[in-house]
Amino acid sequence: MVTEELYAKDSYIKNFSAKVTKIVPSGVILDRTAFHPRGGGLESDTGALILGGNTYRVTEVKFEGNEIVHVLEKLDGLREGDEVEGRIDWERRYRMMRLHTASHIIASIAFSKYNALITGGNITPEYAKDDFNVENKDLLPKIVEEANEIAKRGIKVKVYFLPREEAMKIPGVVKLAEKMPPELETWRIVEIEGIDIQADGGPHVSNTEEIGSIEVIKVENRGKGKKRLYYTVKP
Repeated sequence: MVTEELYAKDSYIKNFSAKVTKIVPSGVILDRTAFHPRGGGLESDTGALILGGNTYRVTEVKFEGNEIVHVLEKLDGLREGDEVEGRIDWERRYRMMRLHTASHIIASIAFSKYNALITGGNITPEYAKDDFNVENKDLLPKIVEEANEIAKRGIKVKVYFLPREEAMKIPGVVKLAEKMPPELETWRIVEIEGIDIQADGGPHVSNTEEIGSIEVIKVENRGKGKKRLYYTVKP
């Protein structure tokens, strides 16, 4: 059974009910989940599964083949068919949502103004880092400054789904160098109205004003034509 990906439809689901469909050595597979698995440069959600009076800590969520595995600290007492309540560590998730939407604004400015693509990156609850194929590292703080001005405008962030062939017609729908989304028939699209549109599978805030202030931590030279930007968000 394929797990229904609730997180792909609504990033604001904090609690949900689900059925345990399979138990594996590292954890459990559910029929539906709001936990976002690690992928797309984002760390996974953490949280808990509740069954009766028992709490099962979710330490990681990951894909194993086509299955989403919820890694648990313990499995004692869980059985296939059990109905559980899932609870997301919301503060952690929400910070990653803010950073993730900020990263899309930054990537859009880099692409539209400097034809720069992201060559790698990672988002944690504390900070994000993105590698860009640019020569001048002084460009990156300027891009962040412009991204802050855009975020303050309170622009709506929309999530919807398009057939692959239709999505491929959108200029700049993929801003990762040398990488395309999987060969899926349907792509999930994240659009910051008038600013950016990308194929993306991760959670986002619904309005750019939720991002807060984007602050540069540091910029590193990672070699010729490769600069790394570290940044975080503040209230």
